Amino acid sequence: MGTSLTAGYGLPDPDEAYPTLIQQRIDSLGLNYDVVNAGVSGETSAGALKRINWIMREPVDVFVLETGANDGLRGLNPDSLRSNIQQIFDRVRAAHPDARLVLAGMEAPPNLGPRYTAAFREIYPELARRNGATLIPFLLDGVAGVDSLNQADGIHPNVRGEKVVAENVWKVVGPMLEGERP
Repeated sequence: MGTSLTAGYGLPDPDEAYPTLIQQRIDSLGLNYDVVNAGVSGETSAGALKRINWIMREPVDVFVLETGANDGLRGLNPDSLRSNIQQIFDRVRAAHPDARLVLAGMEAPPNLGPRYTAAFREIYPELARRNGATLIPFLLDGVAGVDSLNQADGIHPNVRGEKVVAENVWKVVGPMLEGERP
């Protein structure tokens, strides 16, 4: 579940977004999991919270949450982001108590000042610890700020950048899935 970063905004083909790349890897390893890309471009954590009940109607073994990028771009209150993520995790736990949680860390733009960026950055490891979630420290690690891995907007990964993002996610999710080979 996520934002345009998960949805594959601006890619020539949405099947080039990292969730599809993760599904391809799962399939190549003969693992019995289906990846559902529940990314929505422009969505804030409040929007994700409004959609979570819809997402929870399906079976969930591993729930990966990527949210907050648009909260940060809009300078929204970090306490709201914290509350929204916590409520999302609470609803996942209520609907699927055995689901493993993964939280993809995000960074706020530095132009919002050091206090805001520090408060924003602290949310992800704090909530991962509190909820027993596995943390992807920064979803866009190795991609953010690298022109050759981003679209012209400098925000959204291009096809090459999506491959790096998929590796960032696989480093965390892969061991969870591979440990359950049939």
